[in-house]
Amino acid sequence: MEFKKILVPVTGTAVDDEAMRLACRLAKKDKAKIWAVYVITVKRSLPLEAEIEAETKKAEDILNRIEGVAGEEDYEAETDVLQAREAGLAIVDEAAERGADLILMGVPYKRHFGQFSLGTVVPYVLTNALCRVILYHERAT
Repeated sequence: MEFKKILVPVTGTAVDDEAMRLACRLAKKDKAKIWAVYVITVKRSLPLEAEIEAETKKAEDILNRIEGVAGEEDYEAETDVLQAREAGLAIVDEAAERGADLILMGVPYKRHFGQFSLGTVVPYVLTNALCRVILYHERAT
């Protein structure tokens, strides 16, 4: 498989770092471009372009950390903060807009009512992405 453009959505969990490390390893082989994105989910009661300072600061801190992880892997990743109503839709649209060949998502291990849960974003991306999707799942602790 050859990847020229890789999108890595991040959420601020520890698994994001490992997903970025994997993206860098995959990118090095084909000299691919990597974009890391953080999606701020905007409540419907607010305008989509509303300034949400606390969330923006959190997003920038997370993306700065992810840039550092890419730097540790001796690779460069561009970062971007997106604002959307639904994170899954924003990820799929961003991948299509950038012409990504791969979306690489870190999936934290979380349980909901005793069962492992992917939440709602991951299934949406898996169902609707126009490119390949790789899920990097952290192991259970």
